[in-house]
Amino acid sequence: MKKLSSLSDLKSLISTKELSNNKPLIPEIKKEPKQSLEAHYSKKGRAGKPVTVIKGFKGSKEKIKELAKLVKNKCGVGGSFKDNEIIVQGEHRDKITSILLELGHSVKRIGG
Repeated sequence: MKKLSSLSDLKSLISTKELSNNKPLIPEIKKEPKQSLEAHYSKKGRAGKPVTVIKGFKGSKEKIKELAKLVKNKCGVGGSFKDNEIIVQGEHRDKITSILLELGHSVKRIGG
């Protein structure tokens, strides 16, 4: 096995096909109509633990679940999807708002 002397030598271990596959930071979600969403801050019914609830989605459940997965991955937290709402653990309204604005949705900050 060849001994690697620098980080640039690591390129020889990766195929050029893998290097040329540049993925965007936010994956393309099929163009949905622009939606007016609300980012709520809540502690109710969760033993005092803060959550961010995104409400106002219209569309198929699969699309909303896909968007929920994207938001949770970008924030690096857990959460769930229930009753056409995305529930994200912790107070991440600012970060979620910026993600949704990049996707073309309008977001209103409510509560807290």
